[in-house]
Amino acid sequence: MIETIRISVDAMGGDNGPRVALHGALLALKDRKNTSFVFHGPSATLTPLLDEFPELKPVSTIRDCDVVIAMDEKPSQALRKGRGTSSMWNALQSVKDGEADVAVSGGNTGALMAMATICLRPIEGISRPAIAAIWPTLRSNIVVLDVGATIGGDAQQLVDFSILGTALARALFAREKPTVGLLNIGTEEVKGLDSIKEAGKILAAASGAGFTYHGFVEGDDLGKGTVDVIVTEGFAGNIALKTAEGTARQVGSYLRTALTANLMSKIGALFASSALASLRQRMDPRTVNGGVFLGLNGIVIKSHGGTDEIGYKSAVDVAYEMARSKLIDKIGEGMRQFPISAVTGTTSHQTEDKPA
Repeated sequence: MIETIRISVDAMGGDNGPRVALHGALLALKDRKNTSFVFHGPSATLTPLLDEFPELKPVSTIRDCDVVIAMDEKPSQALRKGRGTSSMWNALQSVKDGEADVAVSGGNTGALMAMATICLRPIEGISRPAIAAIWPTLRSNIVVLDVGATIGGDAQQLVDFSILGTALARALFAREKPTVGLLNIGTEEVKGLDSIKEAGKILAAASGAGFTYHGFVEGDDLGKGTVDVIVTEGFAGNIALKTAEGTARQVGSYLRTALTANLMSKIGALFASSALASLRQRMDPRTVNGGVFLGLNGIVIKSHGGTDEIGYKSAVDVAYEMARSKLIDKIGEGMRQFPISAVTGTTSHQTEDKPA
């Protein structure tokens, strides 16, 4: 018998209201019948919406709560307002209580990370959680982290992100020894910040223990797919993510303009319609929507707040795969396979804890 994957949804998170969350869940359910949902939000709003999706209703439960975290609220304000009472917090609490296997939210990223860190707590030995993105490349999809959870990062945090990223790559891509690269301004060992160079030394010493360290990688390696996991701190990672998404939309706009410029262009586009449809899908950021919060005692997926039901379906798909592949168990296994002798003579998980 196939195990049912239970997904907890902050139905009120996002820019476009709860209809997007429910519609996205329905689209995901059509592909994966062994899925059930717990939707968190005002029952007066969600109940009539759920009635509009009769296929979704039999596998869904509504948990009533009236407090909604706004997209522009600061994390500290969100915690004071919604800890224990909001749709965002309750979606996370369902995972902590074992009611659900994974939580999904399109809400305020800072508030979600703050609540998730307090509610689910970081895994022992991980200094800070990270947000990982599934990144399409010329070779195949890869993992890139951190894309926005932590601004700045020392060598220890970059090593932790490497552990988390390799665990995710094993869970997603079934690769026993994922290749790891540190994002830098050059591939030479003398380049970059001290934290990156120090992390490189640690990873090089541990290469082979469940992963293969490739070395430093540059910005163009993000598109090439040079390695399975690219590690950086959240400031650079978030800029890279938004730049890639914006570039995809820019190129798509150029193509549409070029293919409708004159009669011959339109005729050529008609003959190439199948190839163009495939290209359009590959360049659509919605198809890879869903950042994975890594390093917590529970799985949390962050959807883009402004996405539509197709993008939300992608986030639910990621949530399903993370739960099905037992990601938390794989992270624990990855930590046990990471016996790093750092320059200081300690292992990566025997160093002094950094504040979360």
